[in-house]
Amino acid sequence: MAEQALLLVDLQVGFDAARWGSRNNPHCEENAARVLAAAREAGWEVVHIRHHSRSPDSPLRRGTPGFAWKPETAPITGERRFVKRVNSAFIDTGLTAVLEAAGIDAVTVVGLTTDHCVSTTARMAENLGYDVTVIADATATFDRTGPRGEPMTAVELHRAALTALSGEFAAVVDTDDWLEAR
Repeated sequence: MAEQALLLVDLQVGFDAARWGSRNNPHCEENAARVLAAAREAGWEVVHIRHHSRSPDSPLRRGTPGFAWKPETAPITGERRFVKRVNSAFIDTGLTAVLEAAGIDAVTVVGLTTDHCVSTTARMAENLGYDVTVIADATATFDRTGPRGEPMTAVELHRAALTALSGEFAAVVDTDDWLEAR
């Protein structure tokens, strides 16, 4: 059996700020908490990653209330914590060394946002040789505006990001299916 790790990406209070706009999947955190409970019960390596924004007015900046972990998925004693400054949880964090030292060869990814840090982390994990699973309904994103000013809903972006990951970079499954397969 593969040595497993759960990567919880950017599940931070700052993503509750109104500035992000409309979001899909209001059950993201609830599902991530269910996955987290199962990973803890199975004795997996659990790794919490949060973003420290370079933008001075970001609600994800260290020293702001938004930098805090979301309570339903907050780390407990003994679980690894990393802070990243870019989209990938693997860049300048020490995550790779921790996973290698623990003999991890498979990662499951949950968190925010599907089309940014979740996708970038999943892609890089696969490129580094990990077997990657992304839990679709334990991730979410926000409405965005395209390069020509065209709106794109969070539902569309979420589906597009997961479609791009599926089969090439990760297995993409829902929480209930993932839990049932455990």
